[in-house]
Amino acid sequence: MTVTEAITRAPDAGRSRRRRGERRKVQHKSAIAIFTGPFGVLFLLFYLIPIGYAVWKSLQVVEREGTYGAPQEVFGGLAQYVLVFQNAPFWESVGRVLLFGIVQVPVMLGLALLFALLLDSPALKGKRFFRLAFFAPYAVPGVIAAIMWGFLYSPNLSPFTDVTRTIDFLSPEMVLWSIANVVTWVFVGYNMLIIYSALLAIPSEVYEAARLDGAGQIRIAWSIKIPMVAPAIVLTAVFSIIGTLQLLAEPQVFRSFSSAVSSGFTPNMLIYATSSVPNTQLAAAFSVVLALATFALSFTFLKSTQRKAAQ
Repeated sequence: MTVTEAITRAPDAGRSRRRRGERRKVQHKSAIAIFTGPFGVLFLLFYLIPIGYAVWKSLQVVEREGTYGAPQEVFGGLAQYVLVFQNAPFWESVGRVLLFGIVQVPVMLGLALLFALLLDSPALKGKRFFRLAFFAPYAVPGVIAAIMWGFLYSPNLSPFTDVTRTIDFLSPEMVLWSIANVVTWVFVGYNMLIIYSALLAIPSEVYEAARLDGAGQIRIAWSIKIPMVAPAIVLTAVFSIIGTLQLLAEPQVFRSFSSAVSSGFTPNMLIYATSSVPNTQLAAAFSVVLALATFALSFTFLKSTQRKAAQ
């Protein structure tokens, strides 16, 4: 190429780059706004505004003029948060759900992974039936599932009286794990579906290459399938951590079956009971601290798994 040709082609290249840049400009802005507008409005009304209101409410305290004066909300700074960190029942409930999560989440995700691998195995017959059977408990609302299992655990109502009279599933020592069984029964199918979808996305050529190398189904599952669906497992683990700290419906129902479940059994139950006193300012502070703890725990878990994957 001569210098003259290079000089004449340079403006054309610049114009083509400008044209490509022009194509990158966002078009149909009004259509985008119409389609995303409803989501933005709902996100603002039912997510951002409630969060802001809870933070503002947590910074208020109630004062009275005299013993029988009318209550009046005034700005109290971090006074409610001081009460939160001095509240032993709240931290006991947080410790209880953390213990719950340390045991229940690995068991639930282990079963979900096992069921997903079974559904993806070519040796399994009747995959449609088993896929529906594994997922069916998730279709049962959590409250209904807790009521059903509560009757099964009750010694006087359960059809398995020989078992329930031998093992008191509603005792203070067992009730937490009875609730864990309910949560596991409900959510195994949901997590299984996420992992199974990730398994279906693995190219079949990977399996063919492994079979040519002499790998069996167990070896393929351990060395190929599980590593390739690790992001899906991490995703379900993050969802499970968040759900564990927000545990409410199942223990709330179990209060009708067991005296071992108090109004402060979990953090959300304590927040609900505190707001019913009513002490909405302290309940809001509980909520903010719980939200921050949930974010910190899930973010730390996510970052630690990403760091291990990068090594």
